[in-house]
Order: sequence, then C-alpha cells, then structure tokens
Amino acid sequence: MKYMKQVAGAGIILLFGLGTSNSYSQVEPDSLQAWLSDAPRVFLDCNRCDHDYIQTEITFVNYVRDRKQAQVHVLVTTQRTGSGGREYTLTFIGREKFIGMADTLKFVSGNTDTGNDIRQGYVTTLKLGLVRFAAKTPVAKQISISHQKQEVGPAEVKDKWNHWVFRISARGFFSGQKQSSSLSIGGSFSASHVTDNWKIRLSPRADYSRRSFTIDDETQSLPDHSYGFASTFVRSINEHWSVGSFQGASSSTFSNTKLQVAFTPAFEYNLFPYSESTRRELRFLYRIGARKIQYRKETVFDKTEETLLGHELSVTLETTQTWGSIEFSLEGSNFFHDFSKNRLTFFAELEMRLFKGFSLTLVGSYSRIRDQLSLTKGDAETEDVLLLRRELATSFEYFSFVRLSYTFGSIFSSVVNSRFGNSRN
Repeated sequence: MKYMKQVAGAGIILLFGLGTSNSYSQVEPDSLQAWLSDAPRVFLDCNRCDHDYIQTEITFVNYVRDRKQAQVHVLVTTQRTGSGGREYTLTFIGREKFIGMADTLKFVSGNTDTGNDIRQGYVTTLKLGLVRFAAKTPVAKQISISHQKQEVGPAEVKDKWNHWVFRISARGFFSGQKQSSSLSIGGSFSASHVTDNWKIRLSPRADYSRRSFTIDDETQSLPDHSYGFASTFVRSINEHWSVGSFQGASSSTFSNTKLQVAFTPAFEYNLFPYSESTRRELRFLYRIGARKIQYRKETVFDKTEETLLGHELSVTLETTQTWGSIEFSLEGSNFFHDFSKNRLTFFAELEMRLFKGFSLTLVGSYSRIRDQLSLTKGDAETEDVLLLRRELATSFEYFSFVRLSYTFGSIFSSVVNSRFGNSRN
C-alpha cells in the first residue's frame, strides 16, 4: 500500500501500531467463547472482497449476512486514482448499541500491487476500524497489540436459520425482428449450509430457449432445454481429510439425455491445513460412483439406456503470494466397463508481477476426450451445428487467454478526480 490515512479517527489505538489480534493463551476456551458470543455483529457491504480471507484474518467479530442484523455496517467504495491504482474508502456505521459511532478510513493501492497486496491492506484497515467497536465489548479483554493466532473455532452464536442460506434467481431474454425471434428463460434455487463440520449444497435449475425463423412465409421453431438438480454433502474429518458425496439428476437436449441420475461418493486430502486455504491448497480429490442414463435418441453405440460405473481423480494446486497467484489442476476419469473411454483435463492460471510495473496473466485449458457415450446416432443437421444445439464428436477441446501489461510514470498520484467520469475518449 502506498498510503493509508484516517478521516474520522478510530481512537488512539492507532498510536499503538497497525495490527490488532486475539490473544487466547491466558483464557480457557469456554470463557473465550462466552466473550466472543458478545462480539460486534458486522456486515461487510463489499461485492469484490475476499470474504474467506477476511474472516480468517479477523476473528474478534461475528459476521452476519443481513445488514439489518448488524451492529456495525462497513460500507466499501472505490475510485480510480490518477496513477492507475484505487482509493478504497471504508465507512464504519454503528447501529443498535453503537448508534452514533462512525468512522471513515482510507487506503490507496498502487498500480503494481497484486491482489494479495490489496487484500492485506484491506484487512489491516478493517482491523483498525473494528477495534473501536470491539473495545466496547467483553472481547476487548482478549485484544492485544501483537498478533498470535491460536486454533480456536468461530463463536457459537444463536442463528434461527442454523447456518442455512437460500438464494433464488430467475432470468429472461427476448429479442426479435421481422424474420426471426429468440426466447431464453431460466431459473435456479440454491440452499447451502456451511459450518466447520459440514458443507451442504442443494441446487435445482431449469433453462429453456427457443429460436424461431420465418423463411418463405414458413416459420420454424427450434426449442432447447436443460433441467437439473445437484447436491453436495461434505463432512470434515480433520485439518487435512474430508469425505462426502455428489448426487444429481439432469435432462438435456444438447447432451441427448432424457434422464440422467448419478451418485458419487468422494474423499479429499489437502496437503496443507484447510485453515490456510485462503493462501495455499494442494488438494487430491477422488470420486467413484454410478450413473443411470436414459437417452432421448439412440446413441452411436446403439444404446437407448445404460448404467455406467466410473471414477475420477483430480489434483489442484492454488497459492497466493506477494508476487501474484497460481492455480494448476489435472483431472482424469474413465469408465470401468471400458478403460479406453476416458477423459484428461489440464487447467492452469498464472497471474505474476515479473518486475515493477510489468505483469503477466496466463489462462489455459486442454482436454483429451474419449468418453462421449451419449452422442446421437446419425449425422447432425446443419442448424444443429450452427446453433450449437447438439453435442458433436471431438477428440479434444481447448481455450487460452494471455494478457501482458506495463505501467510506468508517477507512482505518487493519489488524487481522485471524477470529472467527466472515467472516459478514455
């Protein structure tokens, strides 16, 4: 961070240093949990923040998803600076017993700062603002100047929803002209339950689209649909192991499946502790299961329905460092009845600051495909190919993305000037 300032003071705590933390060594866990249950309830009003990292680094408050339940509302706004960085403004608004308390803190990121630099600066600033509120609660007795994290779980607070979060979404798209029209509608629902011991997700969805064309006074409609239900159950065993299962049912005109039902038990090993997941992960995930499929049309293997047994192994490395971030994954799968029916996928993403002002981003994926068992028998019609309404035979697929950028000039321009917006013309 090139610069940090406080607009409305967060008290003389700033005189003691830039960090605050929880000191647990002198307190019994039961007593500590009692204090944490009275910790300030905080709502983070920020769309692009790394919430997992924030909650891992700042553990002396309780986080809520509903702003109306918060005692401290943290509103985050950003503006671009003249040097290409960003000015982050964190406004702390007290509610309930903190009514009338308010602070505004700011920090500015430079144009060469990585995502890790920015989130560290954000957490440091957020800590400073929250300490003033925490100081008025029993948690204050557990706040010290030095930072020494201990293995103490999140506070046990009363939650009438029992950590369940629900989300409903719907979409619609309509367009047309004299000789053609297009309709696309869809919706989804999700229910998730995440605690230290369990991770559960349920998500039904539905999508329908139709394209209509009028040629020589004759109208032809081409419908397409995809419906499905997926669920995931994961049970934590310890800091490295977890077990669970994936279940699902789906139907798709594109994939030639009238009905597909699958059940896949799985287990995962993380070389690094899960508590470090916001910084680094090396996960080995193994799945083995069965799927029952009814096809809409006869396949190239002369099947109208079948039961398939198979397994899948994936290895994923993710790490975020001061120089940037990197992610690699390798995934392989095959069916037991015929090992030649397999798939191998490699994915890589690299964001790296090579030297001051120069950054490189590489994203790429390649799949070798040998497991297209649902392909429809017979040649594809022209409109199916052009409109991507039918899965086509292929032995591979790939995509890639490359970005290079170099920024130079003044690094001290922290002035924000919003006149004429941010137009580049």
